[in-house]
Amino acid sequence: MDRRISRLARWALSAVIIVFLIVFARAINWAEAWHSIRSASLPLVLAAVAVNLLSIGAKGVRWWVFLKPAGSTSLPLAMRATLAGAGLNNLLVANGGDAARVVFVSRASGVPSERILATLALERLFDVVGFVILLVLGATLSELSPSLEKWRVPAEVLLAVMMLLLILFVYSSRHVQPEHIPGRRARARTLGGRIRRYLSGFATSTRSLATGWRFAGALGLSMISWAGQLATFALAAAATHVSLPITGSLAALLTVNLGFVIRATPGNVGLFQFVYAITAEQFGVSRADAIAVSLLIQTLQIVPMTLLGIALAPEFIFRRQRRDSVTAPAATGGGRVV
Repeated sequence: MDRRISRLARWALSAVIIVFLIVFARAINWAEAWHSIRSASLPLVLAAVAVNLLSIGAKGVRWWVFLKPAGSTSLPLAMRATLAGAGLNNLLVANGGDAARVVFVSRASGVPSERILATLALERLFDVVGFVILLVLGATLSELSPSLEKWRVPAEVLLAVMMLLLILFVYSSRHVQPEHIPGRRARARTLGGRIRRYLSGFATSTRSLATGWRFAGALGLSMISWAGQLATFALAAAATHVSLPITGSLAALLTVNLGFVIRATPGNVGLFQFVYAITAEQFGVSRADAIAVSLLIQTLQIVPMTLLGIALAPEFIFRRQRRDSVTAPAATGGGRVV
């Protein structure tokens, strides 16, 4: 009964969003928006594509920072899985590509999926930490849109709490001993036992991977990735000859990511345009120009990544349990690697 109600609620929410977007779309001068896209500067568009790929690449390296001590030491594998997951996220809702990443790397490296999931949880955590830092810096160093200004103090408090928790997490991880690694535990026979073992392995793996140097490296890579996203937004605006200050691109980047923790539509198409346009209008950009920029941003972000995702996904799907000669021994060692 609860599942049926939840499904009906999701369908109702989707219907409301679609109706809302249709009403919003009727107020857009699509001819003017299309003209702005057609007259876009090709060199700046190509630069934006390159910067966006570098931003995704920084996320792949950030994941590898945690994958390496977990037993999957191949950086190319981490990069391929990250690109494939990012591409699949554009085709699936609720960040389904991230779940695929866990399956991909676990199959290719032979490392238990709960340990891979722990690395992904840590990697995604620093995406959130980087976002909060960017929000605090943006609100402190420049005047953002009024809708974001109200988040300044909560973001500062949240950032302080997150940093304190990360420090405590690293401190507590020093007590994790090698014999606690889940790969050394006896295999559970019942479904409940397997679930408990999986969750216990996830929790223990997460703690065993927490060190100050890894967290510092992941944080630095997060800021590089977010800087790449900001550059992508700014280059797209410049390519369409839209006069939007860097603070406007920053406000748009923060706003579109603030409510997109869970993807409501594949690639967030529609919602992205709505949120971007509402934010850019506060900086004097017309709605048609804002829609043109937002469409260009999503095109250069979605099309290359989706093609890469489609190209790379079969490699993981059809090559089950293909273990790297380097990663297999490390996956069974169980020790902590700094």
